Amino acid sequence: MNNPIDKENMIEVLRSFPQMAEDASKLGDDVTFPKDFIENITICGMGGSGYNGDLLKVYLHKLPIRIDVIKDYDLPFYVSKKSLFFAMSYSGNTEETISAYRLALRRGCKVISLSAGGKLKELAKMNNNLHISIPGEIQPRLSTPYQFVPLLNALSYSGIIEEHDQIIKKCIFDLKNSSSRIESAGKDVAMKLKGKTPLIYSSSRMFCLAEKWKTDINENAKTHAFYNVFPEFNHNELCAFENTGKDYHVIIISDKEDSDKVKDRIKTFKKTISQYKVDVTEIGIAGDNMLTKLLSGVWMGLFLSYYLALEYGRNPTPVNIIEKFKKELPKV
Repeated sequence: MNNPIDKENMIEVLRSFPQMAEDASKLGDDVTFPKDFIENITICGMGGSGYNGDLLKVYLHKLPIRIDVIKDYDLPFYVSKKSLFFAMSYSGNTEETISAYRLALRRGCKVISLSAGGKLKELAKMNNNLHISIPGEIQPRLSTPYQFVPLLNALSYSGIIEEHDQIIKKCIFDLKNSSSRIESAGKDVAMKLKGKTPLIYSSSRMFCLAEKWKTDINENAKTHAFYNVFPEFNHNELCAFENTGKDYHVIIISDKEDSDKVKDRIKTFKKTISQYKVDVTEIGIAGDNMLTKLLSGVWMGLFLSYYLALEYGRNPTPVNIIEKFKKELPKV
């Protein structure tokens, strides 16, 4: 029986995460473009859509092409006719993304849009630009596989990155075979966080996971959470632990591929704050390849935020304050 707090049955959407990735593996494979002129890749989007740019930037950190993520109405000066521009909006109606999309067109960028419909799809058809249509009717923050995997397909089939069919298939296989472990791990961490403010830390190379856990806790559990990265926060935020106390819980997201310097900092950090009576939970992200690590990490954070919402007795699906805020914005 579904939990009565979860009125929209979010748990079933979460448990379908591997199937979403499998369905998404068939999207974007018909989107190809000449790669020779591309000097940089720009991903524009907000919230759960723009997040896929952060995920791509981490995943392709070794790619010898600049990747930037824009979460705003405007574009930097270097986004130009030699830029590959991805406009990401799950609804297709995000005003910041549409504004940047129109500017990218005026600058002569190679533009590809992705949405479940809306104005963005209409604009793509009107301007004869490439568009990737994805399934709708779920919350954007739950749609990471639908948005991220087609990005990889488009880049792969255009020769920007290596052929990804087998990597994606292996990732889907791994996700399906670790579903119980990932849900259980997320639930276990959630049980520790009730009544606490989560402080989420990771290496800078894995910042996209710390960021996603933070924002999913905000939207699903409707509570504050914060994130930062090693080594930067050791030079400033660390001082706050002198007065932090028991109202906070530190979560460290670690990866065995983190640098030795970062591993040393994690160890020293845990030792340093132990005297301040702050609870600490370290989560090691597992996976045979980077794609599995990232998507399993995203999935675990979704379960964490879901079960934390239930602990607080809060329906995880609605984001009423965001919808109200959008309605109160001046009409353009």
